[in-house]
Amino acid sequence: MKFKALLIKTVCGALAVSWLASCVSMGKTEESATVRPDTGKPVKTLPKKKMEKKPKKPPAKEEEKQAGKPEERAPFRYPSAGEGRAMVARLLPSYVKDRDGWATDIFTAFSALSVAPTDRNFCGVVAIIEQESSFEADPAVPGLSTIAWKEIEERRARHGIPQSMIDIVLDSTSPDKRTYRQRIDSSRTENDLSKVFEDLPGGKGILAGFNPVRTAGAMQVNVEYAERHAKLKPYPYAIKGSMRRELFTRRGGVYFGVAHLLDYLAPYNEMRYRFADFNAGHYSSRNAAFQAVVSMLSGVPVALDGDLMSRNPETGETFRALMSISGRLGLTRPEILRDLKMEKSAGFAATGLYTRVYALADPIATGRRAIRATIPQIKLQTSKSKRNLTTEWFVERVNRRFVSCIARSGPSGQEDDGGM
Repeated sequence: MKFKALLIKTVCGALAVSWLASCVSMGKTEESATVRPDTGKPVKTLPKKKMEKKPKKPPAKEEEKQAGKPEERAPFRYPSAGEGRAMVARLLPSYVKDRDGWATDIFTAFSALSVAPTDRNFCGVVAIIEQESSFEADPAVPGLSTIAWKEIEERRARHGIPQSMIDIVLDSTSPDKRTYRQRIDSSRTENDLSKVFEDLPGGKGILAGFNPVRTAGAMQVNVEYAERHAKLKPYPYAIKGSMRRELFTRRGGVYFGVAHLLDYLAPYNEMRYRFADFNAGHYSSRNAAFQAVVSMLSGVPVALDGDLMSRNPETGETFRALMSISGRLGLTRPEILRDLKMEKSAGFAATGLYTRVYALADPIATGRRAIRATIPQIKLQTSKSKRNLTTEWFVERVNRRFVSCIARSGPSGQEDDGGM
């Protein structure tokens, strides 16, 4: 028995990295699962479109309207807890159960994060929750076990791991007296599957980073993002266990979802760009517009994915396009690389690179300034759907829900300028 237990631990340690780590990313619902370095979501850039140096007509899409400067959080009066709950409750879809509970958790998150309690902001959160989970704190994923087994088998075959070694692990008894195989078969939610992995020997320690469940909760927030955010700002609740487990609770999923959507300064006057950032990573909409402008100035095709730095920055499309106009920008290679490294921060818009690019672009933009925000062109990769889903598709779906929510708020909400 001791030998078998030792063998199981050894096999777990050897195999977890090779197949469980690469198992299906259970991070999102079928319609919105996606992977960026800062979000933990898989992404694939859509085919590039060659940009004209001087378009004859300005883009007419509404999505390309943008604010001229980063938003400023204006002073606002915070309502009482009772008033806040009432404000949120009236915006929830009619089918939502435990309306007071959801309203309480949403308003508590706003209050803890000091986010402006406006109808626009509330509706942004409501729209994301409705899209991602239909107001289920730990939503069931259709066919979850089938998806998991398919991925496990693909990884096993790819790495040449004997089936007998896999069976030793899966047929061993877990802490709840069932085998790990039985627990995977009965997994209905991401929380179920995550717990299976955590219970494996080493699952909460050295192997914790290989848990296949990367995003969780009612708003499908990346686990690593939640853990990072909790180190920067105090979490308003007492927790038992890990932050990963807390993310599967309604209050935790809502809190970190509100943080990811609204707790950062962004240069947008339309909520749709925040929806895109929620899906593709903070500042992706701003960065995609920057890429479009760089492509226009240089004549070099650049994928509008909002990712300015590739793994090897000097081989990236954006960098190569910038180097082709470095003389016009008056910037050296080290200076361009230095500024590109700020792509995930609000401060990028104040760098010499950003300001000089727009100083060149604005005068030749037809009838207006060059765009400051656009939806990233990213194809979402998910094993849960064979449809061609994109970040733009995700934004359109969420935005329709957002518009419906604003309509429920009445005239005052429709006139609200956001105050984000």
